[in-house]
Amino acid sequence: MFITLVAGARPNFIKIAPIILSIKKAQLLNKNLHYRLVHTGQHYDKKMSGDFFTQLCIPDPDCNLACGGGSQAEQTASIMVRFENDLLQFTPDLVLVVGDVTSTMACTLTAKKLNIDVVHVESGIRSGDKSMPEEINRILTDSICDHHFTTTLTANDNLLLNNVSKDSIHFVGNTMIDTLLSNLTRIRKPDFWDTFNLHKNNYFLLTLHRPSNVDNPEKLIKLFESIIKSCKGVPIIFPVHPRTKKIMESHHINTAHFILIDPQGYLEFIYLVKFSKGIITDSGGITEEATLLNIPCITLRNSTERPETVTQGTNILVGDDLNQLEFCLNDIIAGNWKKASIPELWDGQSANRIVEKLQCIYS
Repeated sequence: MFITLVAGARPNFIKIAPIILSIKKAQLLNKNLHYRLVHTGQHYDKKMSGDFFTQLCIPDPDCNLACGGGSQAEQTASIMVRFENDLLQFTPDLVLVVGDVTSTMACTLTAKKLNIDVVHVESGIRSGDKSMPEEINRILTDSICDHHFTTTLTANDNLLLNNVSKDSIHFVGNTMIDTLLSNLTRIRKPDFWDTFNLHKNNYFLLTLHRPSNVDNPEKLIKLFESIIKSCKGVPIIFPVHPRTKKIMESHHINTAHFILIDPQGYLEFIYLVKFSKGIITDSGGITEEATLLNIPCITLRNSTERPETVTQGTNILVGDDLNQLEFCLNDIIAGNWKKASIPELWDGQSANRIVEKLQCIYS
């Protein structure tokens, strides 16, 4: 069996690393299993891409399509044209895509137009919000791929509601958790930790990048003011996404009360998550990591494609409600937060289940 693995953006690297490791384990058992790793180049900044390959021991890609930059339409078109050339040159038995970024959707469309099977890892998650590009990517990918590997039973239900064949749905767990569990003993204190005299459980971690939160300068300023007021002097570490940084600089937004840092490598970022007092975010993946590590998490969105982080985990959605944000931050500071549990099959073995299932399907 020959698999083309696709990765393009920071979340993809975290999800695909344990799959590569599981394939290599199978190869040691003389399994007829081979792979080719294609990096679309969607994230091309070193901090958003290169450091993750190094820290997660992901081998150098067999091909880098170098499709960074441009609008979503331009990037989609570029990925499709260049990936098609790669598939025609190195035709696999199947293409494996992960997550919900532009690369996931673009490579799925390209492979299916060439009649190549596509396997989607992290299939079936839904936010119900079609204003999010990721939601469109999820829907399109799941509607045409051949096998759906899911992180939760809720994702299974979502697929069944969309008339996906039950036989193509495989509940395996979350490869993002595989990566987290396998690297907890390797996490690193960031270089700036001592510079800012930081202490464990005595700072908040903030991440923002979604257009709904950062594109409107007036809204962003009010959000910052509310966070600063509610944190009551507790340090706020803010790894600034390049997109968010550009908006802040162009509108001269005052960020003096934050500890602004560059995007971190995986091992440094998980260190910041693990030892934070709480997290304020609009990301989905971080809510999963916070749930596994039992860290209070506030999500600045009205919906989530990962409802298990709310119903079982440490996450609470506050949307645009700044009063609710203040209430939640006060609860974290006071040490009052809900009890959480770990979702089923978030046990560090998801990638092994995926590779075993693929060998059964394509043997």
